Amino acid sequence: MSAFEADDWARAQAMPSDEEIGRVRRLIDRVRTDLDTLTPEDRAHIDQAVALVRRSRTVMLGMPRIHQPLPDVRPSRNPE
Repeated sequence: MSAFEADDWARAQAMPSDEEIGRVRRLIDRVRTDLDTLTPEDRAHIDQAVALVRRSRTVMLGMPRIHQPLPDVRPSRNPE
């Protein structure tokens, strides 16, 4: 069932409150202001760190993938 078809209470619990949204917006504004005050050298270090984190993290959106089992390449053994 999609969020639009969910009961009102479930939809209300899933949505962030106006207070939570406001806190996140204030945090974003503060980070942007702090970034503007950095020296070019400090900003370059931040940009390098962000690039490193973005390359190393894996984000999967959607349904998980089910991999096919690997073929058994070992010859079968007959116990004798």
